[in-house]
Amino acid sequence: MTIRFFSEQEADYWNSAKSAESLNGIHRGIEKESLRVDLNGHIAQTSHPRALGSALTHKYITTDYSEALLEFITPASDELDAPINWLKKIHQFTYHNLDNEILWATSMPCVMGEDSGIPIAQYGTSNSGRMKTIYREGLGKRYGRFMQTIAGVHYNFSFSEATWKNLYELSNSEQSKQDFISERYMGAIRNFNRYCWLIPYLFGASPALCESFLKNRPNRLKTLVPGTKFEEYATSLRMSDLGYQNNVQSQLKVCINSLDQYIKDLEYAISTPDPFYQSLGVIENGEYLQLNANILQIENEFYSKIRPKRNGQSGERPTKSLRNHGVEYLEVRTLDINPFSDVGIEQNQLDFLDVFLLSCLIHHSPCITEREMAENKKNFERVVKGGRDPQMYLWRNNKQILLKDCGSQLFDSFALAASLLDKGYQTSRFSNALAQFKDWVIHPDKTLSAQVLKSIKENNKGFYTDAFNRSKNFYEKAVSSNLSSQEQLLFESEANLSFEKQTAMEQDQSKTFAEFLTAYYS
Repeated sequence: MTIRFFSEQEADYWNSAKSAESLNGIHRGIEKESLRVDLNGHIAQTSHPRALGSALTHKYITTDYSEALLEFITPASDELDAPINWLKKIHQFTYHNLDNEILWATSMPCVMGEDSGIPIAQYGTSNSGRMKTIYREGLGKRYGRFMQTIAGVHYNFSFSEATWKNLYELSNSEQSKQDFISERYMGAIRNFNRYCWLIPYLFGASPALCESFLKNRPNRLKTLVPGTKFEEYATSLRMSDLGYQNNVQSQLKVCINSLDQYIKDLEYAISTPDPFYQSLGVIENGEYLQLNANILQIENEFYSKIRPKRNGQSGERPTKSLRNHGVEYLEVRTLDINPFSDVGIEQNQLDFLDVFLLSCLIHHSPCITEREMAENKKNFERVVKGGRDPQMYLWRNNKQILLKDCGSQLFDSFALAASLLDKGYQTSRFSNALAQFKDWVIHPDKTLSAQVLKSIKENNKGFYTDAFNRSKNFYEKAVSSNLSSQEQLLFESEANLSFEKQTAMEQDQSKTFAEFLTAYYS
């Protein structure tokens, strides 16, 4: 696939040493979810461990949907290896503070009981804390709690200030610099949506799941061994209609052709009532069942593969922050937990994502039409359910092309980005990652999903045994070593400080919860 640059000036820039020099200011961060389970593989029914601090205010350790679904957040850093190193430290501290529990090593959970047995995350009595819990109550009523126990990895990524300065000066744009940056981030998002099927193909690691997760829902999965369902060529059932994807939002169209339209579409969804959600009720006997009865309770309810993000002020809605201040970074949301890694992600995966995202910025990115949107959606669905099929084809401009041919062409177009990153960081790791994963396009048996199926088949005891053994091994590895005294003190201090912050928020209740919600949505 030939690179189409935005202009001749940019073509010259990206082929110059100046562009490579500006790249080493990229900031990266990781958000990784981990399900706490007991020693039988059941979802933990215990409260969030006190030693881990307040889930509402802790910088690095919080919860996602469930009280048992931990979320680890690394600070943004321009040091290449910092996110992975932070993630390892957070895991180690957490493992040392679990009581007869371990962290589940895969995206898909296991040994599921009843829907009502999944504990919803609790955040205290402040208005912000109540809002977070009620939002999760609403998700459970709308989609069921099972879907909310699936874990994944998010990658946060922002280009350097030097890169934006250089591109803005080249553009001679009449826009403000921030509007220019936002426009180019949206262009990168469009290109990401065109090619993001490649991520579950390479890194999808959920081709099989525990039968208990399905709860007799209609499906076409086959039985691998009793208790384990699978699809022979699937890559990421987590990202299929059995996982995060849901029919309720299938008719919701959020345009990514401009930031303004993206914001308008999300704001429409969070302000427009939905008849079914109205039938569920909002308040019953004085208790909130959901935040509202609209298509989306809040923006984060929209399940997108990548999001434009901005660190806003406390209590500021994401769309308001984007409208007022523009896009600050991208959040990639298509990564399964890597079950072969003790922290769920490997550095070479992140190196590849850097190449991928830089390519998305470099390539010209026209607006996405309705026809192309349908093609992109179809390609992603085909890959998550059958991407390793040797005869798998994808759609491009109404033509069918073999996946391996599409993938090889894409990797050829990534070469410039890999070379620039190598030069910028004085390394060869980006080109090495590119070469490694290009080989996976030709040999699908090397992908993570293929390796997961191979492992399950070899033990012949199913998904549960394979995932539980990995989880236990990672736990034993982590508790066999200790953090340094300085690292230990850092996490203990943050836990204590987080409780102080939560207490202060609970004591400063100048508004009723209803008034707080009204102000939030205004």
